[in-house]
Amino acid sequence: MAEEGGKSFARRDRLLEIEAKARNWWEEKQVFRAESCEKPPGPGEKFFGNFPFPYMNGFLHLGHAFSLSKLEFAAAYHRLRGANVLLPFAFHCTGMPIKASADKLTREIQQFGEPPVFPEKLEKGNEEVEVEAEDVNAGAPPAKHKGKKSKAASKAGGEVYQWEIMRSFGLSDSDISKFQDPYKWLTYFPPLAVEDLKAFGLGCDWRRSFITTDMNPFFDAFVRWQVRKLKSMGKIVKDLRYTIYSPMDGQPCADHDRSSGEGVQPQEYTVIKMELMAPFPSKLGVLEGRKVFLAAATLRPETMYGQTNAWVLPDGKYGAFEINETDVFILTQRAARNLAYQKYSRVPEKPTCLVELTGYDLIGLPLKSPLALNEIIYALPMLTVLTDKGTGIVTSVPTDSPDDYMALHDLKSKPAFRAKYGVKDEWVLPFENIPIIDIPGFGSNAAEKVCADLKIKSQNEKEKLAEAKRLTYLKGFNEGTLILGEFKGRKVQEVKPLIRSKLIEAGEAISYSEPEKRVLSRSGDECVVALTDQWYITYGETEWKKLAEECLSGMNLYSDETRHGFEHTLSWLNQWACSRSFGLGTRIPWDEEFLVESLSDSTIYMAYYTIAHFLHNGDMYGSSKSAIKPEQMTDEVWDFVFCDGPCPKSSEISSSILSKMKQEFEYWYPFDLRVSGKDLIQNHLTFCIYNHTAIMSKKHWPRGFRCNGHIMLNAQKMSKSTGNFRTIRQAIEEFSADATRFSLADAGDGVDDANFAFDTANAAILRLTKEISWTEEVLGADSSLRPGPPTTYADRVFANEINIAVNRTEQNYSGYMFREALKTGFYDLQAARDEYRFSCGDGGMNRDLLWRFMDVQTRLITPICPHYGEYVWRELLKKDGFVVNAGWPLADAPDLTLQSANKYLQDSIILMRKLLQKQVLGSKKGNKKGTPVTALTEDHNLTGLIYVNEHFDGWKAECLKILQINFNRDSRTFSSDKMIQEALQKSSIGQSKDFRQIQKLCMPFMKFKKDEAIAIGAQALDLKLPFGEIEVLQENLDLIKRQLGLQEVEILSATNPDALSKAGSLVKLLEQNPPAPGSPTAIFLT
Repeated sequence: MAEEGGKSFARRDRLLEIEAKARNWWEEKQVFRAESCEKPPGPGEKFFGNFPFPYMNGFLHLGHAFSLSKLEFAAAYHRLRGANVLLPFAFHCTGMPIKASADKLTREIQQFGEPPVFPEKLEKGNEEVEVEAEDVNAGAPPAKHKGKKSKAASKAGGEVYQWEIMRSFGLSDSDISKFQDPYKWLTYFPPLAVEDLKAFGLGCDWRRSFITTDMNPFFDAFVRWQVRKLKSMGKIVKDLRYTIYSPMDGQPCADHDRSSGEGVQPQEYTVIKMELMAPFPSKLGVLEGRKVFLAAATLRPETMYGQTNAWVLPDGKYGAFEINETDVFILTQRAARNLAYQKYSRVPEKPTCLVELTGYDLIGLPLKSPLALNEIIYALPMLTVLTDKGTGIVTSVPTDSPDDYMALHDLKSKPAFRAKYGVKDEWVLPFENIPIIDIPGFGSNAAEKVCADLKIKSQNEKEKLAEAKRLTYLKGFNEGTLILGEFKGRKVQEVKPLIRSKLIEAGEAISYSEPEKRVLSRSGDECVVALTDQWYITYGETEWKKLAEECLSGMNLYSDETRHGFEHTLSWLNQWACSRSFGLGTRIPWDEEFLVESLSDSTIYMAYYTIAHFLHNGDMYGSSKSAIKPEQMTDEVWDFVFCDGPCPKSSEISSSILSKMKQEFEYWYPFDLRVSGKDLIQNHLTFCIYNHTAIMSKKHWPRGFRCNGHIMLNAQKMSKSTGNFRTIRQAIEEFSADATRFSLADAGDGVDDANFAFDTANAAILRLTKEISWTEEVLGADSSLRPGPPTTYADRVFANEINIAVNRTEQNYSGYMFREALKTGFYDLQAARDEYRFSCGDGGMNRDLLWRFMDVQTRLITPICPHYGEYVWRELLKKDGFVVNAGWPLADAPDLTLQSANKYLQDSIILMRKLLQKQVLGSKKGNKKGTPVTALTEDHNLTGLIYVNEHFDGWKAECLKILQINFNRDSRTFSSDKMIQEALQKSSIGQSKDFRQIQKLCMPFMKFKKDEAIAIGAQALDLKLPFGEIEVLQENLDLIKRQLGLQEVEILSATNPDALSKAGSLVKLLEQNPPAPGSPTAIFLT
């Protein structure tokens, strides 16, 4: 027995042994090898599912496993029901991260030696510090966690050293040094990932695996063909565009190149050139002879007519930066850095600061600003100016902006405030609000009105000011009308671009962009927005977008939220920079200075899977001997295989192999399902749609995407730096593969974040091993089981529960609702088995029924726990073949009336137990469930009289008739409450002199019945239950006796006077608690 820290792991180890055995069986017979057929597949006959290939700069973790499990469970379900299933898997190595990490190792060796000796830790003792948690669920921004820093993060300046990260992978110092070569990563991590996924039980055809980059000459040829084809269609162009850019890497920084800020786009501003008027103050004396401007970034250039001043942050750090030979901009260093990459710096990409300044140096500067009606305005202090947004200089339009209005109001009304910052009266007091926009509901002085309405007294009331802005900002843009200037009388949203263009053309403003939020590249530097001349894919182009929308409309996305995510992405997605100069990948064929970036070489590679085994011959690197050479994969060959092109007559590949490759693609495509985290909707998955519509025929467009949320561990964010983290290998070693898969299935199915609970995984170990033991026990006692066909009431109920489990679990698997499949196919089925075992009593369980149960349960749990299923199937049940493709179990249609009858029986027993305890002990608290209440009855020779009223009568019957008339069976909706109330008043109840008293009883009863009818249908409104209550109870007298510990039980009709007389003096209990359909009343006699 394995022991760890005094705790036994024998059950877990038993599962690990079973898993190794099952994998050997599968490997020996190549169970997951997928072969196409010459005949095209009919509906449901084949299933091709895939998963975004993971990036190979480390080990696969539970974040990968969670998304992958959705595909694995789906594929396993389709394989089980008899479909021909292809589940391939590949490994992504394109892009920056691996090269950046390899270069980082080289720098650390140069700086600290080999092996490196890093600076001492700065933290003291065990003091807790706040660290930024690495997000292992790709796509979400990092979150802050309080915790002790990991060793790698505890160094000087909080830097995470790559060498320490490699040590955390279990690598020795001598091995780590080899990873300075980026290609070492490609040969080290992918084979380990294959081992981990095989241990996980992934039903993959590994012959089709491959890596990306030019290390794989076949995939390299595929990507070159793809981008050449897009360029020939005019969908790749060279253009000057704003893009998120890493100065350190010297290239655009796309989503997968970022350590934080995925999804962040450039935010475009208009920078207003507010000219500084002479004479300059002494601090700016060195700038005499130059044109000096305070550069104010704004999103609302149309409001510039109403400027009264400019705002600066008194304590803010600014500088005077050279823009060209004549112009100097005063703004923050961060903004100057962005501008330098947008061709606004005398020295390209290097901002030159002529004078360092603070906001105090700028207060009182006289300015001449474009479009301002005031000839001269002044720079004034504002305490809420942000220096990490825009330029740190803000124009003030107090009629339009609540913030501007209150800040100017404070300066005007508070002399002490002006004195504190050296503000002269003439810079402030003469300047009045200038109405510029009329907004419906707010008039032409919207800021003043909304501040008065919200009773805002100061610029420090940030929450109220945010609400004021919310109320007026969008309304002003969407509904406002300009009331002065050249475009007077026209709508704001119409004139905004016109005014912006006019300002820029006049040289009074420039276009400026910066990242919407902070973006860090994987090399560690803060990104800027650069104006780059490079290759772009023309996503968003009108006709192409229409095709993408058409494709999306025909896809199964499994949730409205996912569909909305795609629709939103299609609404904004525009040209995408597809070239890089740094990293690993495929060279752009016509411009080999550049590489194809990592999100652009991974859009249609699902098609590559269909023929990869012809090219790779089992070697993921494409370096083994195969019948095809990389150079033979010409554009004509790719066109023939994937795009219905003519057969390439000059190809050196034999026509039989060409035909077989084309047949393989035609058989498997289109893919049926791609499973991914929801963060890829905004890039990769939408790119996949676009590229398929451009390159593939409509019959090959994707059929379905299923997107999920991120995975948490024990309700906490999964993060390496906090230690709340597991690789797939660690999870398997800790819990076993099947218990890990069980917990992943139980974690959740929606697009919200799911939770992998260690308690669930540990409980799965116990459940699975106990079920094995129970199965062995039953099979060992086979001769003692009741022979013959199932005949008893308990048999019929259990057989029906099996049918229900088969039907509902099939619905859940086919809808990819795996948590529900686990419930209906395992938890509910086990509960039914346990109830059956108890219900059978002395007669014992039926042999045929138990064998059916073991067969069905094994098949239903197999997609989730395949190793367990295979072991039970072959070793215990001694079945032929493999359970993974044994076929979906056959089942009769569920008898829902029988199910209702059994629920009635079980509920009635619980109710009777409560009545017994109350009657015998005088307690109001009943023992809801458990062993028979022999403690109550052992000293009492009790007889139970169970009274049943099978029909509603009196006012209840009248209420039900009214509801029946007012119920729509098809839509399961009722007429209005008013109509039902009127019908009640017109009925015999309404005519009764006791109507008001009876009405108090009617309303809650009718509400209960309405809710029930909406849930289960019109049968809830019947005057009797769909089964005979007396018959059900009569057939289960033995069970009732055993459950309640009674000597005798009689089932009696509450409408029979002779039956009532048997209650004797206790008949008053029937009057206090009269039985009704579904609710019998029991009386106990000694």
